[in-house]
This record gives sequence, C-alpha cells and structure tokens, in this order.
Amino acid sequence: MCGRYAASRRPEDLVGVFEVEKWEPEETLAPDWNVAPTKEVYAVLERPLKDADSPRPVRQLRTLKWGLVPSWSKSPEGAARMINARAETIAEKPSFKRAFSARRCILPADGYYEWVTGSGERELEVEGKKKRPRKQPYFVTPADGSVFAMAGLYEFWRDRTLPDDHPSAWWVTCSVITTEAEKGPLGVAPEEGPHSLADIHPRMPLMLTSDRWDAWLDPRHTDVEDLRGLLAAPPEGLMRAYPVATAVSNVRNNGPELLTELEGPEVGTLF
Repeated sequence: MCGRYAASRRPEDLVGVFEVEKWEPEETLAPDWNVAPTKEVYAVLERPLKDADSPRPVRQLRTLKWGLVPSWSKSPEGAARMINARAETIAEKPSFKRAFSARRCILPADGYYEWVTGSGERELEVEGKKKRPRKQPYFVTPADGSVFAMAGLYEFWRDRTLPDDHPSAWWVTCSVITTEAEKGPLGVAPEEGPHSLADIHPRMPLMLTSDRWDAWLDPRHTDVEDLRGLLAAPPEGLMRAYPVATAVSNVRNNGPELLTELEGPEVGTLF
C-alpha cells in the first residue's frame, strides 16, 4: 500500500521533468517530507483547458487532495479510506473504473515510507506482552535519485451544499495505484534489512517509467484492455530502501531530516 510519502521537489523542476505546459504559480505547495492522506499534493494530468478554442488535452501541474471521492458520492467522508486503488481491480471497481478510463494522473514523489515490525516486537505480540508492537520505517526511492512517478487516478466531486460560485464547490481528489511488491533484489539494499520490496510490504505504489508517461496521461486513450498493459510492473532493480527515524511515524513531524538514512534499524533485528 501507500499510506505516506515524501514530495519535496520544486514545481519548476516538475514542470521540466514532465514537460508540463500549464502550471499556476499560486498553486505552489510547500515541500512536504511527510505527506499524509487528505493533504494537497501535486499531480501531473492532461485535460483540455477551460474556455480554450481547442479541445486538445494540455499537460498540467495541478494540486489535488489525496483521497479519492467518486463523482457519485453523497459526501466526501470516505476520502481518507480511498487513498489507494489496486491495479488488479481498478477496471471493475465502481469507485475507480470511470477514472481509470479517462482521468489518469502521475503523482510525483521523492519516494514512499513503509513500516516493518521487528522480529523481537513480533514475538512480544505473539506472547501477548505487547498489543501494539513498534515498527521500523523504511524509505523507498529510485536508486538513481530521479523523481518517483506514481501512477494515480483523479476525480471531480460536486458539493451540492454550496452555490456554483463558491471556491470549494468542486473537489478534485486522487488515489495512488498500488501493485504487488517486487520480489527481485533491490537496486541498492541496506546491509542489514530487506533485500526486496516484498520483504518490506506485499504492496507498493505502481511506478511509471518515463516511456509510459505519454500513453498514461492521454485522456483520449480509453481502451481498457490497452490500458491494462500500462499497469505492468516496472523493471526490477530500480529502487533502493533504507531505514529512517521513527519520527516519521508521527504525521506532525515534517522536515528533510526524516529522509536521513540510519546506519541500522532503530527497532531491533528485523530480518
């Protein structure tokens, strides 16, 4: 799954990396090293511009709220539960299938966090001596330092309790697509710890390599069977993972120090 990630890149850099044609500077977000559900996040998407003479889709950098609200929802209350969409079922799930067909996006990140329960903590839990075992957070990021392009979906939701001209009348929300975690060796693995992403968690965000960006973002590409091909896992060995301080477990903590690599896990022996 993906329940927390880091996104500290400047919008100017994202505009260049993703060849964005339109971005509004007033939508600039502060660097965020501890992105949590319901926060505003950057998304790259393609849509025709409102009131434009041409219907041509234009690549844009937009700010969306993380936690998808389907257009048919009566309220946005379930958004925090819809931060992830499983690649295996998005073409059939009512909450995601329309967005999968026409409203796909890329959510740029530095990488994502995942938590592993230490072996000693697991033993205490099994023995009934600890109800909430401590977990060691890991940061997973491209080994070459490039932007982690997470596949996503976005949706529009109209708040019928507000008038048409109200600035909050429309919500634009998104979800991260997840897939089975890679079982092959990491591109860079810690000396002590996981040697594959599957060792950390059975799921991971779907990473889109740059050769898939154009097809993924193009809203004119609507054939579901063709789109399924874009959900294939990327080549193995592109990622690295390393332990970080447990401070990231508290969403109130935020700063570049959260990405500092530890010499070893804080939470005992893990593997």
